[in-house]
Amino acid sequence: MTIRSIRLTAAFLLGITCLTPPAAAAPRNVVLILADDLGWGELGCYGQQKIRTPHIDQLAAEGTRFTHHYSGAPVCAPARCVLLTGKHLGHAEIRGNRQAHLSFPRFKEGQHPISAATVTLAEVFRDAGFATGAMGKWGLGPVGSSGDPNSQGFDLFFGYNCQAVAHSFYPRFLWRNDRQVEINPHPIPGHRKQPEGKVRMEDWIGETYASIPIRDEALAFIRRNKDRRFFLYLPFTEPHVAMHPPVESVDEYPGEWDDRPYRGQCAYLPHPRPRAGYAAMISDLDRHVGAVVDELRTAGILDETLIIFTSDNGTTHRGGKPDEKQFGIGGVDADFFNSTAGLRGFKGSVYEGGLRVPMIVRLPGTVPAGVTNDTPSYFADWFPTLCSAFELENTTAHDGDDLWPAIRGKSTSANRKPMVWIYPEYGGQVAVNFGDMKIVRQRLNSRKPGPWEVYNLADDPGETTNIADENPDIVARAMAILKKETDSNELFPVTIPGVND
Repeated sequence: MTIRSIRLTAAFLLGITCLTPPAAAAPRNVVLILADDLGWGELGCYGQQKIRTPHIDQLAAEGTRFTHHYSGAPVCAPARCVLLTGKHLGHAEIRGNRQAHLSFPRFKEGQHPISAATVTLAEVFRDAGFATGAMGKWGLGPVGSSGDPNSQGFDLFFGYNCQAVAHSFYPRFLWRNDRQVEINPHPIPGHRKQPEGKVRMEDWIGETYASIPIRDEALAFIRRNKDRRFFLYLPFTEPHVAMHPPVESVDEYPGEWDDRPYRGQCAYLPHPRPRAGYAAMISDLDRHVGAVVDELRTAGILDETLIIFTSDNGTTHRGGKPDEKQFGIGGVDADFFNSTAGLRGFKGSVYEGGLRVPMIVRLPGTVPAGVTNDTPSYFADWFPTLCSAFELENTTAHDGDDLWPAIRGKSTSANRKPMVWIYPEYGGQVAVNFGDMKIVRQRLNSRKPGPWEVYNLADDPGETTNIADENPDIVARAMAILKKETDSNELFPVTIPGVND
């Protein structure tokens, strides 16, 4: 080969190299934001018409909005367990909202702890040299237990350790790691009824609204760690009831929305303007998200930070007497806001309205902006996905799929792992999703379990028509999946006829 031909070949190869875009670098940081009981249809970018959520809507405009993302469980603690461990409910340690004192009487607050052997996302990030912080609601074990956030990979935890304490936004104290920080010398309970008399917001407001110091702690974490890589987990408490947001937030919404007060008859606190109060909680959540984004921008690291926003389960379920259908649990009126956007079920249910949740991802230059993505996905996927995105070594077994190619807008195989839910509470329920098919069975902990139900979500997203009788092969496949994917769990038992009976 002549010198000229060598030069031409080198130039040709260089041209090919220049035409080929470089692989996207791993993001610098991750902020994982988890709303609490936020419904599928309660954000503007998901079709909400009454509640204002401009900051979250902007995230969607600058990132990708997922339309078929599911929680790991239909209630708080098990959803968080699936999210942080990558184990679906057939393998997860925590499958319900069991209180810690039932097994460990020495603990006066908190939920049943995950074990010391459990590997969480926070541990993987911490071991890779990232600063790790969690601010908000924990729910996976009391301070001093094996499930203590500091024992599960978080350098700093600030917020509610116990979900039951988080029923009040004016508690006496929050936890900073193993230390109680008093924020309300005169705490407000999360549960009261007021059958008679005028219901007034000011009667249920304390000195410090807990969400504010939680938010401020998150902002301070970003400032302190702007020059190093970090994993920041923000399980905010809104819009979980009790409903007592600041008066100024409530006053942003029309007075004519509410023609009668909520008196606490469906649990939690009374409120004179429950519809405006609920909208205010979601708008406050939106402001928290906006403050976090602004802090990242001020620190100069916004566009290097992978931001994920989602919710732990669907909107608050119904409650009360038939003549009080306006009020769900805590006074929430899901019909007024069309909170499920036509999906069946609410929090506590394995139907779509209990499990399908908003999910938005933002990372300019890597994640496509202003688009929707219908890739089926759920909480168990986040463990392998974040390990892939940040190029972290992970030898821990998990149940999810790596969504990182799909998040970047690349085509992925349709042959994802089935999505599985084995949930012992609310009567005992299971669900399996593969392809367009959703298989459900209810009332498993009763003397007369419900029948198998099959829904084609492509044709019937509202799960209105059970086609199980016409599809015995689909039922058989679901039973085989459940048999393979269900470990025994003495603390959270559920009997599935034909599978583990």
